[in-house]
Amino acid sequence: MSQTSPKAEVAKLLPFLTLGERADLQAAAAQHVLALTGSGPGRTLLAGQAALLRSLVELAVAPPPAPARDAARALVNLAADPGLHKPLLEAEPGLPVRLLGCALDPQWPWAEEAAAVLANLSREPVPCAALIEALAAAEPGESGLERLVRALCTPGYNARAPLHYLGPVLSNLSQRPATRAFLLDRNRCVVQRLLPLTQYPDSSVRRGGVVGTLRNCCFEHRHHEWLLGPEVDILPFLLLPLAGPEDFSEEEMERLPVDLQYLPPDKQREPDADIRKMLIETIMLLTATAPGRKQVRDQGAYLILRELHSWEPESDVQVLIGDEPEQGLENLLEVQVPEEVERQLQQQDHQEREQCEREQQDLELGPGPQAEGAAPT
Repeated sequence: MSQTSPKAEVAKLLPFLTLGERADLQAAAAQHVLALTGSGPGRTLLAGQAALLRSLVELAVAPPPAPARDAARALVNLAADPGLHKPLLEAEPGLPVRLLGCALDPQWPWAEEAAAVLANLSREPVPCAALIEALAAAEPGESGLERLVRALCTPGYNARAPLHYLGPVLSNLSQRPATRAFLLDRNRCVVQRLLPLTQYPDSSVRRGGVVGTLRNCCFEHRHHEWLLGPEVDILPFLLLPLAGPEDFSEEEMERLPVDLQYLPPDKQREPDADIRKMLIETIMLLTATAPGRKQVRDQGAYLILRELHSWEPESDVQVLIGDEPEQGLENLLEVQVPEEVERQLQQQDHQEREQCEREQQDLELGPGPQAEGAAPT
């Protein structure tokens, strides 16, 4: 007696995932698909089922009693695998637009799951570009990016979903010049609204996404003077998470911004090593030009970084404190890197990305409530 192939078995789920099917059968089928997405072979099996993927998307954006949450969680896991982005978008080209609508809907109960799918998708160039197009095509009156920033920065925007994963979404989008231009528009005050979230206590996902966004913005060295100046005053927001309870001398204390003076003895540093690393990278980017280095130095950043260097337990988090670069290298973001060095750096970056993807597989969603860690921070 011949055995049915796994592909054929999965195909049998399709009728039960269609809209209009009995709610209990839909729920059972969605849970089975969610369990399959918890493993690499399961995801690969589903990737070849375009009709099933389309049905999964339909369920993920459908109102109750459809099992939208399990369907959305399955999409989170599928989108965590960059190799599956192409079949997902081929099965449903409008996926970014539909998920964006759910993520920014103040009444949608599974908006966090929709944001987590977008956070995973937007790591790669093609889905990221599709999401930017969806944001640009938002209804007139308020840009899609403005809606996203407002949702991220407004406490209680959605009373049923925390929307932490909008942080990584914005960070991924900020890799594109058009997004950075929006964020750095001096008339919009976007950066100023993001800054308090560098110390958001309830979610490292949101903190990490915001810090990643600020880091990407700091690649635009033309804006460094404005970012470091009184209109934005970005540096205290970057240094405070790195500061501990150190007791500085009166002379040193006077060199620090007011917000970093006389911190309480129970002051804790940012607990997430990856976020500490991004904060340091952001400060280093701000020192790319001579005026930026002077502003950072004048605000006592060295004192905070010196103490952080003594405390830092993670070898991956390097606190670099250097001298003024030699003549001709005043703007470090415009330095030409030799091709061989660039190849070596690209290879190291590729290896780090592969390591992150391997670690990500250990954090994927199963049938239980594990929304945290579904997307990169």
